[in-house]
Amino acid sequence: MEQLEQSTFEERIGYRFKNSELLTEALCHSSYANEKRGTLRCNERLEFLGDSVLSIVVSTHLFTNCTHLPEGELTKIRAALVCESSLYGWAQQIGLGDFLLLGHGEEQSGGRQRPSILADAFEAVIAAIFLDGGMEAARPYVLGFLPEHFDRQNAAFHDYKTVLQEVIQQNPEERVEYVLVGAEGPDHAKVFHMEVRLNSNVIGRGSGKSKKIAEQMAAKEALSLMGKEV
Repeated sequence: MEQLEQSTFEERIGYRFKNSELLTEALCHSSYANEKRGTLRCNERLEFLGDSVLSIVVSTHLFTNCTHLPEGELTKIRAALVCESSLYGWAQQIGLGDFLLLGHGEEQSGGRQRPSILADAFEAVIAAIFLDGGMEAARPYVLGFLPEHFDRQNAAFHDYKTVLQEVIQQNPEERVEYVLVGAEGPDHAKVFHMEVRLNSNVIGRGSGKSKKIAEQMAAKEALSLMGKEV
């Protein structure tokens, strides 16, 4: 990674690396590492570690600051905070896509804006900060992205799939499944279309820039059609 780019990225995230190789690895997608034939390590191992660091930071923060909430509510809030759509949004806040190291094919297909790639890289950056500066550095970095107030009524915490599942589980014989029914647009701006089906009957439809977002939108429509407040 060029020194100027590194400095720009460090200013953007508010952290300066002692070991710049960790940052390079965090931003290196497997497509780029493959093109370099093993001279660079991709960010997949860092992503694995970053997922755990993110979870412990968020869990500790919720446990400490939401003493009025039971375990079940804390679990739902944490799940909403660390899901792909949240990480994708946080990655966009810092313009992470601009700094990714991508292979030629991934670059051409719009990898810099792909939710899964950005979410994974965001977790890898968390791990890089953790390895470089310890939890003392990783914790404030992660907390900087969390909202001040934790309320499941806030749209930021709407996990429509979980809510729908809770409604359906009142009738144990019912079965819900999400089915991809189409996708359109170029790879860098693809939109996915999902249906949520109850015993093979369509009860909601949704679209989004990733399959997970489309599933959430389908669940939201299903809840709305059921007369549930969403």
